[in-house]
Amino acid sequence: MHILVVGNVLKDVYLNLDSRTENFERDNSGKEWLDFSFDASEHHYFNRTSSFGGAAITLEVLQKMGLSSDISDTTFHFDEGGPVISGPTSTYRYILTSDNGTAYMVPSAQQKSSFTTPTESVDYLYVDRSAHLTPAVVDKIAAYLDYYKKTKLVLYIKTSAAEEAAGLVRHASLIFLEEDAPLYTAKQVLEGYPQEKIIKVSERYLGYMDYRENIAVSRIDRLTHLSAYSIMSATVLGGFIIGKTVEYALKMARINVENATLDSTLSLEELESIATSTSESNMEMIAATLMAPHKGILAADESGGSIKKKFEALGIADTAENRHDYREILLSTPGIEEFLTGVILFDETARDTTFDGQTIPAYLISRGLVPGIKVDQGLARIKDIPEANGEETYTKGLEDLPARLREYYQMGLRFSKWRAAFEIRLGRDGELVTPTTAAIVENCRILAEYAAASQSAGLVPIVEPEVVYDGNYDIDTCSRITAKVLDELFKALDRHGVNLKACILKCNMVMAGKQFVNESNPEEVARATMRVLRANVPLELAGIVFLSGGQTPEQATANLAAIMRQQPFAWPISFSFSRALQGPALEAWAGDNANKEAAQGALFDRLTENVKALNNAENAA
Repeated sequence: MHILVVGNVLKDVYLNLDSRTENFERDNSGKEWLDFSFDASEHHYFNRTSSFGGAAITLEVLQKMGLSSDISDTTFHFDEGGPVISGPTSTYRYILTSDNGTAYMVPSAQQKSSFTTPTESVDYLYVDRSAHLTPAVVDKIAAYLDYYKKTKLVLYIKTSAAEEAAGLVRHASLIFLEEDAPLYTAKQVLEGYPQEKIIKVSERYLGYMDYRENIAVSRIDRLTHLSAYSIMSATVLGGFIIGKTVEYALKMARINVENATLDSTLSLEELESIATSTSESNMEMIAATLMAPHKGILAADESGGSIKKKFEALGIADTAENRHDYREILLSTPGIEEFLTGVILFDETARDTTFDGQTIPAYLISRGLVPGIKVDQGLARIKDIPEANGEETYTKGLEDLPARLREYYQMGLRFSKWRAAFEIRLGRDGELVTPTTAAIVENCRILAEYAAASQSAGLVPIVEPEVVYDGNYDIDTCSRITAKVLDELFKALDRHGVNLKACILKCNMVMAGKQFVNESNPEEVARATMRVLRANVPLELAGIVFLSGGQTPEQATANLAAIMRQQPFAWPISFSFSRALQGPALEAWAGDNANKEAAQGALFDRLTENVKALNNAENAA
């Protein structure tokens, strides 16, 4: 089986510059481009990264799927050291990355693709997206196909070349059609062509007839949309050639483009492994396990900055040794599997080992607990959305997320968590200052992109849109904002194709802010919380866990108990506390391992009380 690719070998050059913007110019659409006439000595690159694109990516994908292939009229190939080319590439594509966004810079002179008739018949002739077709090339390909009847033509029709490709349509066994190809031209070119032989390609989905595979490429600006198109179409083609169904081939293409990096696409083995692990039934089973009745999830995912503050408040030195000892004391507490289904870890802990050399994820699995991981990278100010208030935040970490998720899955982790924070601030007259609608929409979009990427890697996502408790506002304001956030979140999750049956919501309780004059009592909290959830959370969601969000341990447990008295619920409901479980244990330990048993006893007691709260409705009955 041999595939001959017709197309251009492109070389992408990624330039990371400092944040100054005096050399940028805006076009009519407001997009920023770099004026290359600037003096490079006055505007410094942080780094410069090169990678091949176009037909080179197509070749890499096909070869990694075990298929013999090469590119017409080029010496470009892959060896053990990576891509090799003896002559110049067809086109250089410069992609600028700066604090101010990304601009694509493509030289105007594009080299024409060529086609030399093979001396022997090939099984497939693939006219790649990167091909720049001339009438002469089209005529040569058509003549070859008329002579070698057994060769199958696969044709990519892109936005700007529908008319140029018209002479090859009658030969095509399969056509990839860009979603934004000119409709009138494409309709003319494809008139009478069977719809069952067309795969639609876009940045956001792959489509075949009525089937649609949603794509969530959060790094679309780094891979570039051109590379994404090449990865997806080549993977679908490879899937068909090795005998996969349409649906499975499109799923492999989604997995490949969502997990690819600037340097590499996935091998067939990796694609198969992720495709198996990310089956909806598998993730739905994990979500159901995490939401098993009468148990909660321990949040032990404090970042380096968070745990440092906790340690300093008690006079504990923030050292790697102390962090290891503290977390091992928590996780080795006897009997916690009676109260917990899973544990959310921080990256440092997930890579740590127990005293006997077991990895922490393996240790948790051995105790019947599902290991999970916090994957967001903290908060940063929103700078580039004018409608957002200057003090509002978004959550970082999308850029390299797919690669990190894939590694975490290989480490044995089976669910992930991402937090967005919404701070309620009121003006002097009581008007709402934050959160703004723009900040809510942006954070929910990020949460949805994270959730889709997590499911693509086989991890059940826990989405955490937290309306922060630390504020001066009444319970009605909290109710209104929480409802608005949840409404936008589930719209975003739907747009990104997230399977809610394999997704868990980690939510704040609805209550007055900590600085408000009147503290909300448990019954008020319970009624307001369930009213918001019942109105704004879809029934198919796998479950809801509450965060404690700065409440005292006793306050969080009392509010949880009151909420449970609001049964029946449409979803499994439980807790995923951090400070409300760990606080007493940390105080009991105080940095001294001689206090290990006291610390473990304090954690065990808090778990006992919260599981009693989960059973509160049954006990009351």
